[in-house]
Amino acid sequence: MNERDHGGGLDAAIARWGGERDGWLDLSTGINPVPYPLGDISPGAWTALPDKAAAERLKAAARSFWQVPEGAGVLAAPGASALIARLPALWPKGHVEIAEPTYNEWRAAFDGAGWATGPGGATVAVHPNNPDGRLAPPPGAGLTIYDESFCDVMPGASHVARAGGDVLILKSFGKFWGLAGLRLGFLIGAPEPLARMAEMLGPWPVSGPALEVGARALEDAGWAEETRARLAADADRLDALIQGAGARVAGGTTLFRLYEVEEAAAWQERLAEHHVWSRVFPYAPGWLRLGLPAPERWAQLEAAL
Repeated sequence: MNERDHGGGLDAAIARWGGERDGWLDLSTGINPVPYPLGDISPGAWTALPDKAAAERLKAAARSFWQVPEGAGVLAAPGASALIARLPALWPKGHVEIAEPTYNEWRAAFDGAGWATGPGGATVAVHPNNPDGRLAPPPGAGLTIYDESFCDVMPGASHVARAGGDVLILKSFGKFWGLAGLRLGFLIGAPEPLARMAEMLGPWPVSGPALEVGARALEDAGWAEETRARLAADADRLDALIQGAGARVAGGTTLFRLYEVEEAAAWQERLAEHHVWSRVFPYAPGWLRLGLPAPERWAQLEAAL
């Protein structure tokens, strides 16, 4: 199987341009560089099988944070990618329309499950989209799946209020809370497809530490509000910096910015020489995507430009 194009890939960059991992500024992903503080994790979260009470606490926190409507359920999973890979198997093979270009695991999942491309069946939309940040319209007729992995920076745009029936919402914990390594994702929708997904995932799909940290973070509404404000200010700062170097803003969210440049590969190489890693796209040679630097790492990016 060919490796699919994603952000990350820092090992290959280090192999080519040298340096130590800690010295590299990885801006190739859209992960919050100031993660939610883990705090203390109880010893039992590591040593015992995840218990029902911890799972119910996480589910209740998710339902409250995302204002999940009555009648719709919430299912926690070991990362959004685990859900994407399994979702096509919930229904008989048919046609799927995916709003592209977008996160390529959606196409891979449906193609791998034998679905055909075209209208008249299911619809998948990443909302806001990765990499250009466009927003998807309200659902039409038929099965609609919204990937809201980056929507927590703009909760007012969420389609969660429409969850249920033929509308499913995917949420990623790793992006906004900056804890991608925790591997935690959520599926919101009608109870019946969630029950089938739960059967696919098997018992104890979410680790004890992820249950504990996830619930704590989702219950912390103050941190979320402060983080949205900080991300917005940092995104504006990044835009000003990159535009000053000759790029044009082409879209994005406050977790990642997309820029139009003359030759993205040349930009990526120049930044890499200063151990700053960026994201380019094989289908759009003029697109450069950058995540946000951590507060103490802006000087490295400024020097690279």
